[in-house]
Amino acid sequence: FYHTYCCSVQCFNVVLSKALGYGIILGAVLVKLPQIMKIVSAGSGKGISLVAVMCELFAISATTTYGFAMSFPFSAYGEGLFLTIQTSLIAFLILFFGGNAVGAFMFGALYTGIMGYLLSGLCPIAVLSALQSINIPIVILSKMLQAVTNYRNGGTGQLSAVTVFLLFAGSLARIFTSIHETGDNLVIVTFIVSTVFNGLIFAQILYYWNSKSKKD
Repeated sequence: FYHTYCCSVQCFNVVLSKALGYGIILGAVLVKLPQIMKIVSAGSGKGISLVAVMCELFAISATTTYGFAMSFPFSAYGEGLFLTIQTSLIAFLILFFGGNAVGAFMFGALYTGIMGYLLSGLCPIAVLSALQSINIPIVILSKMLQAVTNYRNGGTGQLSAVTVFLLFAGSLARIFTSIHETGDNLVIVTFIVSTVFNGLIFAQILYYWNSKSKKD
């Protein structure tokens, strides 16, 4: 009975992990669209730290290329492919609307080339492992930079509450899927840290939103 129970729980966890994984991937297809639309609509990336976006892009790119190279199930890292496209577009828009059109297009070309190399199979796995290992401080840096920017501005500017919440929920679910689908401590700890700091940014959005409502 105990053996049957354990097998049932294990099977349930595997199915749940797969379902969550593909659910996250499906959500990631459009997760940053509200943020992109908000920037385009305002014609500005005001309130969004470019350095924080670049750090986040590095973290997502490292996790995605590492998962691909390690042959993890696509359900364990697939959302990264969509997040890299959307996050790089956000960086492009911040540069473009900030009056640096040349820099925006140069960034786009350079990033595309780097990702092509990292996913080509030519990049040594040791390099990808090293990139993944420094992901944790990069994630902390990116989120703290945005948190400090929000604090100094006394608001969250063009940050999208929907996007930030979905990123928080996605990273929280990724802790579970990473445990069951990769067993890789580097990946698991990265998502734990990401969840904590995405939660911090979302808490700031709620705080400044409530403060604004009270003033009005």
